[in-house]
Amino acid sequence: MRFLILIILIVNAVFAVTIKDISNIVGIRDNQLIGYGLVVGLAGTGDKSQFTMQSLQNLLRNSYIKIPTSSIKSKNIAAVMVTAELPAFSRQGDKIKVKISAIGDAKSIDHGELLLTQLKAVDGQVYALAQGTIVADSKNSTTGFIYDGATIENEVEYSLKGEDSVTLSLLKNDAKQAYEVQKRINEKFGERLAVATDTRTVDVRKPKDISIVKFISDIQSIELDSDFKKKIIIDMQRETIIAGADIVIDPVTVAKENFTIRIKKSPLDDTQWEDKGLNPGRDIGDDVVLDNKPTAVNIDNTLLNSKKQPTVSDLVRAMKVMKVPMTDIIETIKMIRDLGALNVEVEIRG
Repeated sequence: MRFLILIILIVNAVFAVTIKDISNIVGIRDNQLIGYGLVVGLAGTGDKSQFTMQSLQNLLRNSYIKIPTSSIKSKNIAAVMVTAELPAFSRQGDKIKVKISAIGDAKSIDHGELLLTQLKAVDGQVYALAQGTIVADSKNSTTGFIYDGATIENEVEYSLKGEDSVTLSLLKNDAKQAYEVQKRINEKFGERLAVATDTRTVDVRKPKDISIVKFISDIQSIELDSDFKKKIIIDMQRETIIAGADIVIDPVTVAKENFTIRIKKSPLDDTQWEDKGLNPGRDIGDDVVLDNKPTAVNIDNTLLNSKKQPTVSDLVRAMKVMKVPMTDIIETIKMIRDLGALNVEVEIRG
């Protein structure tokens, strides 16, 4: 079966982003955690490497059971590395997701039970404890996740209380954008609070009559026209796509074995758009129409006609209507991104 999608662009839209979308606040950041652990309960898909047997022996000794490694024959266990990210301002008792990866010759860690594992940062301190049942990656059964699999035990000491300024670090090295951020902040507060110290850094002084949290909130919500990248999140494990409603697609052609996607501009104006003779088809909402003209007689060969500049949301919805598999939709978005027709950052999870 061969699919053909034509996406017609009527206007070139400029989309607004906020300062929060294009910058980080220096000092407020995630921290990486890592730990070594054992997975048990595997149905013969574990490993028998020497370090796994030694780890199990040490675990049993802690329970006052002494047994030589030569006596351990089980392949129901596996040695793994556990990684996670500790979000900024995490508090004791918070839950975070952990990723587990086999380091021996285990064939699968799916549905195995990760035993209590300490997660440390680069300073050597333990910040979280992980434990739980693993859900393996569908494409690589030696890696997997435990959602909410670790509990925060220690907090990174950082407080905004008493701060009288913040430093913004732009995601992109661009003098024009640094100056634009400086200008918009100063216009917002009516005084010279922001100074761009280089092409990525903007120092901002806090007024005396506002709290630091409210100040950061006001700064981050300032809108500016920008070519900075927005983000699409693709969860491969759950076959889920999360994207903002205003992420636009530029003219491009993507050809795969089972379908082709063509995106180009349309000569239709507002009056012609309403003319069913010029723009027939199935309305799928948000001024987007699917049609089987001009070359096909079924929806497998489709014209996707968008009154506004088409977005990722329009494309995904149209491909779902056409019953294109989610895996093909995900691969299509990645290809369009790689071709440069999507000005976004694509985050692949799982």
